[in-house]
Amino acid sequence: MEDKKLTEKDGRARSGKARMEKLTPEERSKLGSKAALARWGSSPLVAICGSPDRPLKIGEIEIPCYVLQDGRRVLSQRGLQTGIGMNVSGGAQRMLNLVQGIGASPEQIKELSARITHPIKFQPPQGGTAAHGYEATIIADICDAILEARRTGRLNSQQQHVAERCEILVRGFSRVGIIALVDEATGYQEFRARDALSKILEAFIAKELQAWVPTFPGDFYHQMFRLRGLKYPSDSVRRPQYFGMLTNDLVYKRLAPGVLDELRRATPRDENGRLKHKLFQRLTTNVGYPKLREHLGSVVAIMKLSDGWPDFMNKLDRIHPRYGDTMVLPFDYDGSKDDGKGL
Repeated sequence: MEDKKLTEKDGRARSGKARMEKLTPEERSKLGSKAALARWGSSPLVAICGSPDRPLKIGEIEIPCYVLQDGRRVLSQRGLQTGIGMNVSGGAQRMLNLVQGIGASPEQIKELSARITHPIKFQPPQGGTAAHGYEATIIADICDAILEARRTGRLNSQQQHVAERCEILVRGFSRVGIIALVDEATGYQEFRARDALSKILEAFIAKELQAWVPTFPGDFYHQMFRLRGLKYPSDSVRRPQYFGMLTNDLVYKRLAPGVLDELRRATPRDENGRLKHKLFQRLTTNVGYPKLREHLGSVVAIMKLSDGWPDFMNKLDRIHPRYGDTMVLPFDYDGSKDDGKGL
């Protein structure tokens, strides 16, 4: 009799799982919402752990995180966006546009879109206004979708930095995950400091992100648009493709002899021939990188003092000529008329 009951129970479990697999993401989301309402009522779920002053730290980025009364771990919406390297302007719609525009599989897009457009409303432990967030696992799912899109060449140049951030996050999460599993298996989790795993993640991510802290100031591209007679897109980071060639000319060809060729040689490429990293990430931290920042400051200053592209290039060629080029004098000089008393 007992065996029969167990068999019936297992059969119901398998049948229930099969039904869930047939549901669309939207239907599963609605079913989950109904279950939460049935258990907790119509008011927002209450977070039993978490506070703004104890965020998940990823390098210099802080993501407020909470554990809800039903056991779900959630990340704040804004924190999720900054965590994967996205601007927070546009809110959830910005994330939705990214997910729907990377050309992932229809099932993957549908599921992520459903989750993004249906954030979890909850009440923080300290009270106040209800907050919105997402189950913590969504950050790994978004990273997987973006990295798959990069692998198959479906990301544009403006999305590459998000993919690079996602790659670092995935590596960081996997490292912390294996450490947590070992600690649980050995019982060490009872002895370790309560924030030990967070500190391990923070140290790893901070080290990885150091190499690509934003280096080119916003004024550099703003002025380039102005000098080229183009309208600056305040709501987008898209830039004309040829801006890359201009940047090589304005910056790397004038930074030091042969530096552009060496950076190109030292920077690995993916299977599509695209550079895996920004060129400046290969500069030495004690000489090359400080020199780049100094050069960019000077170039931006020259840009601001110029009336148009020809004027700017004339000034730049005089102050920072390309290495290997012959400098052109800005005026004709007849040495036979020099009387030694000055021009």
